[in-house]
Amino acid sequence: MTLSTPKSTRATGTPISKGFTLIELLVVIAIIAILAA
Repeated sequence: MTLSTPKSTRATGTPISKGFTLIELLVVIAIIAILAA
């Protein structure tokens, strides 16, 4: 599995992951808003 997605393991270690978490939160909130509407 690690060989299939070597980037995912690095993404968690890189500081860029913090930016992705914020984007993921915005995406989740947007999906919830759409579902709620």
